[in-house]
Formats: sequence, structure tokens, C-alpha cells
Amino acid sequence: MLTGVSMEEMRRIAYETVLRACGFGCLAIFCVMIGMSFIPALAFQAGGFLTTMMAIILIYKAREALTKDYRKTEMWLYLEKDFRPPEAYAQWASATILRDTYLTFAMWTSVIAISMWVMALFFSLLGL
Repeated sequence: MLTGVSMEEMRRIAYETVLRACGFGCLAIFCVMIGMSFIPALAFQAGGFLTTMMAIILIYKAREALTKDYRKTEMWLYLEKDFRPPEAYAQWASATILRDTYLTFAMWTSVIAISMWVMALFFSLLGL
């Protein structure tokens, strides 16, 4: 059976791997927005669009996590052998934790995307 320690360790590693991937995505979005910063409305529209795409990709990854082989996930590769669950529960545990993590990040990303769309609307109304 899974212990609370191994589940928490799996959650921590899943969080770190998804956070790192989202960080690289945010860096790319930030660079695009800086490149368009001479027109603030356009910069926030691009940021809103790209952040929305990131949220959609995270939702897709959450769906994919349910069927992806646990041995081929980045989380599993970083998990020390002592913290790995028994093979009988590994697919369920990995899929559940990764799905929850992806959906959590998708929710946060969606809030950021909405904020960027609101800022784009604000700058459009100002005529900037």
C-alpha cells in the first residue's frame, strides 16, 4: 500500500517538474510580450492568447496523464527508488497525482490569462 510519505514525495516532484515546464513557457511568453511592448494592447493580447494556449496544453496533459505509462513520466524518473509505490499501485498513483498537478497549474494559468485579456481590453479602451 502507498504510504503518506511516498505520496507526498510524488506530489512534490510532480509539482516541481510541472512548475519548471510552466516557468519556461512563461519566459517565452514574457519575451514575446517584451518584443511587443511598444503597443501595450497588442502585448497583452499576445500574452493572453499564449497563456490561454498554455492552459489548454496543461488541460490536455492532465487528460493524457490518465493513460500515459507511469514509467515514462518525468516525475517517475526523478522519484528515488525508496519512494516509489509498488507496481500494482504505481499507475494509479502517478496518473492521479500528475492529473491533479496539471489541473492545478491550468487553473492558475487560466486566471493569469484572464488578467492579461482584461489588461488588453483596458489598454484598447484607453487607445494605447
